[in-house]
Amino acid sequence: MLSPEDLVAAAALFVGLALLAWCLWAGRLEVPADGGEEDEEDEEEGIPFMAEEGSGHWRLLCKPSALAQHLVRSLGRSAALRGGRWLWPCWPRLQMLWQLLQPPEPEPVVARELLQLSDAGLVALDWLVGPWGAAGGGGGVSSPVLLLIPNAAGKVTGGLLQLGLRALERGFIPVIFNRRGHNGCPLTTPRLQPFGDPGDLREAVTYLRCRHPCASLLAVSEGSGSGLLLAYLGESGSSSRLAAAACLSPIFRGNRDWFEARMPWLYEWPLLLHLKQGLSRYAGALAEVVDTDRLLGSRSLRELEETLFCRTRSRPTSWESYWERNEPLRDADEAAVPVLCLCSADDPVRGPPARSLPRELFRSSPYFFLLLTPHGGHCGFPRRGPGRCWAHEAVLEYFRAMAEFLRTEERRKGLPRPRRWGGPTVEPPVFTWQRSYTR
Repeated sequence: MLSPEDLVAAAALFVGLALLAWCLWAGRLEVPADGGEEDEEDEEEGIPFMAEEGSGHWRLLCKPSALAQHLVRSLGRSAALRGGRWLWPCWPRLQMLWQLLQPPEPEPVVARELLQLSDAGLVALDWLVGPWGAAGGGGGVSSPVLLLIPNAAGKVTGGLLQLGLRALERGFIPVIFNRRGHNGCPLTTPRLQPFGDPGDLREAVTYLRCRHPCASLLAVSEGSGSGLLLAYLGESGSSSRLAAAACLSPIFRGNRDWFEARMPWLYEWPLLLHLKQGLSRYAGALAEVVDTDRLLGSRSLRELEETLFCRTRSRPTSWESYWERNEPLRDADEAAVPVLCLCSADDPVRGPPARSLPRELFRSSPYFFLLLTPHGGHCGFPRRGPGRCWAHEAVLEYFRAMAEFLRTEERRKGLPRPRRWGGPTVEPPVFTWQRSYTR
């Protein structure tokens, strides 16, 4: 006899097949061209990498600098951007449907660590050990630590886990950052983390630096989780303690492009249900600060966000005031760490590039790099063969290129490096990029 879980999976499969048939019949698989000629002109901007029949081409938009030239050479030599004739990347909504319906893979082995914050709240750090148990993968004491930040709903997707496992195979130490109350992290205070409030992330990064004083700290975010990473980099400036960062399908403007835009319901409703499921566990504690009936009855991500952070019982605020404090790019000019943003022109969640990509930021800031591809969907970037996502390989190649560039510059300028052998261990100085690197 089938279990309830099997029945739910079978029902989801039938619904998915019905939706697929409807999409094919209605001709909804075509990529919308909302921007017209303006979008076509914008896509021609930047440094072209490749153009293979059926796979489109990639362009890097950035401010000219020594660092940019090194990145262009490194990505140009990488096999990550070599595609082939394949139609699957041209159907972003179908990719999204497949991401929802594909059977779950065995979860990797993780070691969870709960970090207590200054206000007695908790965040969870999940250290990826690997699918082989405690003896598999991993790096040494000085191996780079890769901080993985899930989307704003706290959902750890299969793609994020695949990236973590690929990094583990390459010698990184991957760790997943789970916000308060997300992904099974206990909620010990009646407070959750707003969309662009980097306070908890700052404490987590400080802890990682203390735990791995000799390692480079790197960070990569997925989807709407990029709002948190971008806000952290802007607020922290040269004191971020990170050596480099990357964003997969980032949402640059949380208010307009995430909550007020009409994103596909295939993406919004699963995230909404995921959030409600997690919040329902703490309904009793949250009842002291918000209207839980309204919260759990929310019909959109905006309604849930507004109820949770704007319509509080003690300190109510307006939607506009909330976003003045939480927009991801509010302090982008202060960022002092290289950030690679991988985006697709046909992203059905972020919207048309002409409206949703802050191109002027990439033209003017020496730290922001935009790698734009015509096809890839939202956090999909599919490819044939092992790995299934070329963006993962591109991100790891980018981190390798940043480390190589920094070592070269240190040797050329004779900058001192902390000794790692003999004598007492000395805490290294806070990592900062030299401004001359980006000129």
